[in-house]
Amino acid sequence: MSKAAIILAAGAGTRMKSALPKVLHKVAGLSMLGHAIRALRGAGIARIVVVTSAAGEAVRAYAASEGCETAIQQEQLGTGHAAAAAKEALGDFDGTLVIASGDVPLITPAVIAQVLAAQEKTGLALAAFQAADPGAYGRVLTGPDGLLDRIVEFKDASDAEREVRLCNAGLYAAEARKFFAWAARLNNRNAQGEYYLTDIPALAKAEGVACAIALTEEAALTGVNSRAELAAAEALMQVRLRRRFLDAGVGMTAPETVYFSYDTEIGADARIEPFVVFGPGVTVAEGAVIRAFSHVEGAAIAAGAVIGPYARLRPGAEIGEDAHIGNFVEVKNARIGPGAKANHLTYLGDATVGPKANIGAGTITCNYDGFTKAHTQIGAGAFIGSDTSLVAPVKVGDGAITAAGSVITSDVEADALAIARGQQTQKRGWAAAFRAARKTEKK
Repeated sequence: MSKAAIILAAGAGTRMKSALPKVLHKVAGLSMLGHAIRALRGAGIARIVVVTSAAGEAVRAYAASEGCETAIQQEQLGTGHAAAAAKEALGDFDGTLVIASGDVPLITPAVIAQVLAAQEKTGLALAAFQAADPGAYGRVLTGPDGLLDRIVEFKDASDAEREVRLCNAGLYAAEARKFFAWAARLNNRNAQGEYYLTDIPALAKAEGVACAIALTEEAALTGVNSRAELAAAEALMQVRLRRRFLDAGVGMTAPETVYFSYDTEIGADARIEPFVVFGPGVTVAEGAVIRAFSHVEGAAIAAGAVIGPYARLRPGAEIGEDAHIGNFVEVKNARIGPGAKANHLTYLGDATVGPKANIGAGTITCNYDGFTKAHTQIGAGAFIGSDTSLVAPVKVGDGAITAAGSVITSDVEADALAIARGQQTQKRGWAAAFRAARKTEKK
């Protein structure tokens, strides 16, 4: 049977105290909404409708950029009302429908698959978890057959019911046509005057459709409503990512200090030293070493390369096999060839560095004139002397050498020596005379 999903993303998120919509706040470099979309697609669901508020223009733009459809909940009248708002967008869809939340960043394809598997048994399913601290979660009460008896909101629960640790996770799966029929029959006769998804199972039960329960881990379905909860979700995500890489053979001496992005890729036997941060879009090949206090984003690092300590790789950096990028070196939109070295205090932007080239300390590529970016090309085996400024566009040929302190504004031929600095002069005895004059002035 075909599958589709609704993601509820219309909440105001006032507790975040942010101009940015709640679901667009990031965990491990990806928005919470992005995590929900990624998990649903990982579970084989291609068609996704994101429900937003009328003011949620930024959320709709993000959803569209991810290939999702959108629907607008004109008034904030509860979760059931929000899900029903997607009916028109789904048109005559006749298949299995998953209803998920856009503020649950730790959700995984495996959890969604669990709910779908449970739904196949009865026609309706929800996800639930055993909470370490149930707090104000709605309690899930089951019958002797293990199916849902009813959901009781905390405020309505008896003392005995509050002792139940099985809690509603807010993730559902149902036959689409039946779901929308039940949603149309929801009422708002409650203290909040809202239409709730939690009332759907009771309507289904009245029609003889039981609700199965998919028991999931609590962390995977923990929602985020505040900055503190966002930070807690980030911490949980980092624990998950670190474990994944350790299990895959990546070496880390202090994994608790390393921060990964959702899409970081690292090969076996790579070694990550303490206090390294990976932004989105990074691949690290087998055997590479990322030394302490480095920041890497949008970069590809080949096998055997050594980065850092205190290096910064920005988007477009491609570091070749066995290349060395050392302390306080920044690389942006530049390809560093195999075996090349830039070991100290250097900026390489919009550049190509050939194999086994050596870039001296203090070298900079002067790539931006305030209007356009220009390219610097450094040939194989070239030696760039310390404190060289390469004013782009410029080419340094294979095997060429630039003298320390040079400002290179014209192309340098292969195997040539380029010297571009002022001539040194010397005035004998000047320093002694200068000091004597100063001492006289002070008397």
